[in-house]
Amino acid sequence: MKATELREMTPEQLDSKLKELKGELFNLRFQHAINQLDNTHKIVDVKRDIARVMTVIREKQS
Repeated sequence: MKATELREMTPEQLDSKLKELKGELFNLRFQHAINQLDNTHKIVDVKRDIARVMTVIREKQS
């Protein structure tokens, strides 16, 4: 997900996207713990997406 796409979203959409990404991260960590995750780089990608969403949320607050 690109930051330009995130900047076009409303604050409500950003909050829902953040919750969705955090749920996805939880599931990926769980799969990694029980050795069912094939591509462990997905965890890094989701963490970066969470950081992007949080950055845009902070930008919109100011």
